[in-house]
Amino acid sequence: MRVIAVNGSPRKKWNTATLLKKALEGAESQGAETELVNLYDLDFKGCKSCFSCKTKGSRSYGKCAVRDDLTPVLKKIEEADAVILGSPIYLGTVSGEMKTFMERLMFPYLAYTNPPQSLFERKIKTAFIYTMGIPEEQLSEYGYKLQFDTNEYILKILFGHSEYLLSMDTYQFKDYSKVVANRFDPEHKAKRRKEVFPEDCQKAFDIGARFARMDD
Repeated sequence: MRVIAVNGSPRKKWNTATLLKKALEGAESQGAETELVNLYDLDFKGCKSCFSCKTKGSRSYGKCAVRDDLTPVLKKIEEADAVILGSPIYLGTVSGEMKTFMERLMFPYLAYTNPPQSLFERKIKTAFIYTMGIPEEQLSEYGYKLQFDTNEYILKILFGHSEYLLSMDTYQFKDYSKVVANRFDPEHKAKRRKEVFPEDCQKAFDIGARFARMDD
């Protein structure tokens, strides 16, 4: 059993990375081999719309033809049993690196058939962990749920299973006094960090543990 987590945050020791590491700890608790990929360490670009992945007879049919630092990561995902993506929400969507990664991961496996079909050869488990500064009551107001549900829908088509975890109203800075951010209450954020974030960490751990149990 091999579980790969992909960090779409530039921060390696903050909310998103912490939750992904907890998920991998959960997988390791069940004996899985794990790996964490930090996208911001890699040099790669998005889909070039070459359509080699969809061209009849192409050597890249069903695979991305672009060669860069993402190529070996995509190869590892081909061989993985579970993949857990994680990203903060920036300006209403996932980070730029994560969006670029999603293009390269998903598009080659999406066959232009009616209905859409997957060219991925196996069924694996996938999950998405989102972190964001807004509280739960603003989720509908900002329209985020449609985006999360859409990503889940596509991942299910391609890989067979998907779910997502929302970590909301997150603690964004170690010292709020050093940044211009009077929109947020530092005491409230610290309280959430102390009381709610550990619960999110446990949920992430549970996802990893479930994914690593072959009979689930």
